[in-house]
Amino acid sequence: MTVGRKWRAPQSDLRVAFDGSFRIDAAPTAPSSEADKVALEAARKERTQEIYELQRKLYADNRYAVLFVFQAMDAGGKDGTIRNVFTGVNPAGFQVSSFKAPSDEELDHDFLWRVAQQLPERGRIGVFNRSHYEEVLVVRVHPEFLEGQRLPNLDLETIWSERFESIRNFERHLAENGTIIVKFFLNVSFQEQKKRLLRRIDKPSRNWKFNTDDVKERERWPDYMRAFEDALNETSRPWAPWYAIPADDKPYMRLQVARIVQETLEGLGVGFPKIDDTARRALAKCREALERQ
Repeated sequence: MTVGRKWRAPQSDLRVAFDGSFRIDAAPTAPSSEADKVALEAARKERTQEIYELQRKLYADNRYAVLFVFQAMDAGGKDGTIRNVFTGVNPAGFQVSSFKAPSDEELDHDFLWRVAQQLPERGRIGVFNRSHYEEVLVVRVHPEFLEGQRLPNLDLETIWSERFESIRNFERHLAENGTIIVKFFLNVSFQEQKKRLLRRIDKPSRNWKFNTDDVKERERWPDYMRAFEDALNETSRPWAPWYAIPADDKPYMRLQVARIVQETLEGLGVGFPKIDDTARRALAKCREALERQ
C-alpha cells in the first residue's frame, strides 16, 4: 500500500485501537482536568495558523488529497469544530461536504456512491460533515430506512458486516491511491447533549438548529452508542484511523482536533516544489525579458 507505508497516523491516546478493543463506555467525554479556556483557544489558533501554512504546501505539492470525516450525535459540535479548526484556510484548496437524508438519485446507487462524488482532489483538503458512516449508524438504529434502498438481496443478519467490509475496502482503495483519511468521532455525553439542545430552544438565534426528532432520537441513545462502538472497531485501521475526541468541553475538543489535523498534514512531508537548473535558467531569461519591457 503506497500511501500507508509512508504516512503514519498521528499518535494519540484518543486514537481508536486497530484491534477492535475500543469500548465506548470507557472513552472520555470530557478532559481529565479543568483547563483554561483562553489558553486552549490561543493554542488552537496557533495550530490553525500552522494548518493554513501546511495547506499551501499540500496544494502546491499536488500529490495527496486529505479527507477528514466528522461524526457525532446531534449537538456534538461538528459544525463549530470544522469552522474553528479550518478558519483562514484557502477556499481554493478546501471543501466541506454535508450529508443528510439521501435523495432519490442517491438511493438509486450503492451507499458509497454519493460520498465518492464529493471526494477531494489531489492537493485539496476535504471535510465530510457526516458521511458514509450514516449507513451503519442511523440506518442501523433505524433499519426501516433500508426499505427505501430497494436492495435486491437484503439480509439483516449479514448487511452490517458486509457494509463494514465495503467501507474498509473503499477507504483502503482511496489510501492506496493518494487520499489520506482521518476520522473524528466527537464523543459528547448524554447530559451535555441535553444542555445543548435546551440552549437551542431557549436562544432564538439557535432555534433554527433545533429538530424535534432530536428528542425522540435521545430515547435510542444506547442503540446509537452500540452502533458507534461497532463502527469504530470495525473500521479504525492504520490507513483510515478513528479518533474518539472528548466533546463536552468545546475549546478542548477543538484543540485536540486541530492538533491531529496539523500532525496529519505535517506527516506527509509535503513542501513547495523545487525547480531544476533548466527551469531556473528559463526563469532568468523571463526576468530579463520583463525588465526590458
